[in-house]
Amino acid sequence: MGEPIDDFYPQVPVFEGFARLTDATLYRPLPEDWVIGLSDVVASTAAIRAGQYKSVNVAGAALIAAVSNALGQRDYPFAFGGDGASFALPPADAETARTALAATAAWVRDELGLTLRVALVPMSAIRTAGWDVRIARYAPSPDVTYAMFMGGGLAWAGQELKAGAFAVEPAPPGTRPDLSGLFCRWQEFPARHGVVLSLIATPAVAESEAPFQELVGDILRMTGRESEAQHPLADLRSGMGWPPPGLDAEARASRRSGQSLLSRKLLVGLKSLTSWAILRFRIPIGPFRPDRYLGELVANADFRKYDDGLRMTLDCTPALADRLEARLLAAEQAGIARFGLHRQEAAIVTCYTPSAMRSDHVHFVDGAAGGYAAAAARLKPS
Repeated sequence: MGEPIDDFYPQVPVFEGFARLTDATLYRPLPEDWVIGLSDVVASTAAIRAGQYKSVNVAGAALIAAVSNALGQRDYPFAFGGDGASFALPPADAETARTALAATAAWVRDELGLTLRVALVPMSAIRTAGWDVRIARYAPSPDVTYAMFMGGGLAWAGQELKAGAFAVEPAPPGTRPDLSGLFCRWQEFPARHGVVLSLIATPAVAESEAPFQELVGDILRMTGRESEAQHPLADLRSGMGWPPPGLDAEARASRRSGQSLLSRKLLVGLKSLTSWAILRFRIPIGPFRPDRYLGELVANADFRKYDDGLRMTLDCTPALADRLEARLLAAEQAGIARFGLHRQEAAIVTCYTPSAMRSDHVHFVDGAAGGYAAAAARLKPS
């Protein structure tokens, strides 16, 4: 007799070493009756140009926080895409997912002034269309795992989302998801090597084909020298400052129904000032150890991932960015891959920290002036 499908995700093997991400044997197909939830900020590039880059990122991360809190912070597969997010859940959680999608879309509309498309797509529809969703679990640190997605089904579902299929309507005005733990207390992280590069590379045909795997291997080797490329959060001191640019978004995410925005901003401002002082001066508070937390923040951050394509946010030299672009252009011209690159001067991070006492806090990294949304705009249609 088969095992309960709710046990599926915990039983997916965990792998270490990001270079193994294209190993198809690490991936497991999602059960047929699971669902895929997705979100996407409409006109995100224009919103970023208008200075709403933090709001766009918060809108993307909010869905992950809303679903996580609705599930009681149970582990589940998700991916942050900069201006949106995606996740997978078993059928028993489908209505929970639908409610979280609708509430998050309403909150983004009411509080951030953005339109968030949301959809819930059955796995059966993805397979009927000829695609699949297979997932692996990558551990960037001993404390967290991130889902890696392969099979083309997530990308297909994203196209359907933008076409209006499988749509979930936003909840009525005033509906608020539980966004506890969604924090935005860091400044931008300036590039130390010259440029923060947002990179997306997707297979033109099939991920399992050797040429695309070779391309991914080349990219990882090219970005493996610390003298030319680094984790964008390597120097946390550069992102410490007060007040944080995400103060307004955090106040909107955490205020209770009926609470004035001004009073919430004052409280969040005081909390963020206290947090800044504790982290800046490494002040232990009870069991909380700032050095431990900051080390975990860097280790747990999702600055590179795979969701039907390679996504990376790198602090690198302009010369390396040029070489990466040349390698990707050659792969595109050979019919191996499609790609998007975007260069900017800094990175940003949005944090989901249900408890600072725990080590499984997650941190979503993107470029500060367009990021993945701008890189995706360059992708040529398949």
